[in-house]
Amino acid sequence: MKVLVIGGDGYCGWATALHLSNRGYEVGIIDNYVRRFWDLQLGSNTLPPIQQLERRLDCWKGISGNDIELFVGDITDYGFLSKAMHAFEPAAVVHFGEQRSAPFSMIDREHAVMTQTNNVVGTLNLLYAIKEDFPDCHLVKLGTMGEYGTPNIDIEEGYIKIEHNGRSDVLPYPKQPGSMYHLSKVHDSHNIHFACKIWGLRATDLNQGVVYGVLTEETGADERLVNRLDYDGVFGTALNRFCIQAAVGHPLTVYGKGGQTRAFLDIRDTVRCVELAIAKPADAGQFRVLNQFTEMFSVGDLALMVKKAGTALGLDVEIQNIENPRVEAEEHYFNAKNTKLLDLGLQPHLLSDSLLDSLLNYAVKYRDRVDKRQILPKVTWKR
Repeated sequence: MKVLVIGGDGYCGWATALHLSNRGYEVGIIDNYVRRFWDLQLGSNTLPPIQQLERRLDCWKGISGNDIELFVGDITDYGFLSKAMHAFEPAAVVHFGEQRSAPFSMIDREHAVMTQTNNVVGTLNLLYAIKEDFPDCHLVKLGTMGEYGTPNIDIEEGYIKIEHNGRSDVLPYPKQPGSMYHLSKVHDSHNIHFACKIWGLRATDLNQGVVYGVLTEETGADERLVNRLDYDGVFGTALNRFCIQAAVGHPLTVYGKGGQTRAFLDIRDTVRCVELAIAKPADAGQFRVLNQFTEMFSVGDLALMVKKAGTALGLDVEIQNIENPRVEAEEHYFNAKNTKLLDLGLQPHLLSDSLLDSLLNYAVKYRDRVDKRQILPKVTWKR
């Protein structure tokens, strides 16, 4: 099967493209290199040094014998997107080509508008490209668990049965996004749902939790294939930040009370979830939603886990609570369902089994590259 990975130079996209190529899929990549530009713009960088995409692809071909076709351009340009789709003729499209940082989207008006334009317009263009010329193509779209927010009821997988005034219906689960970025993902979900309903497209929305880890079978095959590990206050995750802080002797900075609970999964499970979704596609006219995560932790829980693992490595790790730059509930109920991918055959990796190998040891290995000026938050939600 031919699979086109949009955003294939990014963290999830790169690992997914190699994984699918290694599993016998014919893979193409679309990317406009804007993620690398944002690093330059923000004065930050990923922890391990990463090669230019063309060199990464050459390395992969030399190791695996598999050629990945590259299309350089922006999917908000419909002419470019249509041309690339016709050149590659995919049976499935995996869409990672979005600005994915909540803090980035909250820097100012310009970054909020850019985030929503890039994400919503790019996805709309893709829907029209599929509708016009590839109506049987399966869209696998990366969503986010952040679309749901933190409701005081269990989070279902995309839909919820409602009973009201003696009548019942199954409706899309209510969304409570917490940033301009998360709002863009909600708009995407609504647009894809609508397109499936009126045009008969087939789509799977993978509402992904926070991803951690650097190495997959493929990205660990050669140093030139290594993946990103972002730790800065804009693109870095709390878990990545804690591991970097532990490695360089900086206190682990917990935002607020640390009770914020989120869903998590290993990058090895991300690529496997995408493969499972492709192998068993949605039906024509179906907007299928799968919650893509394996475990749930609070920020405070993560800090304690990193402290324990760091101590085992001989690191002196302290935890420090700082003012929360975000507007969010710091103590809340959070119970999300995630059975559909397990039913498709996912066998999860657990954070407790991989924290040292995939994160802390990697942080220690490259700690001389850490820019401590980038660790603390620089973006606030508050007025």
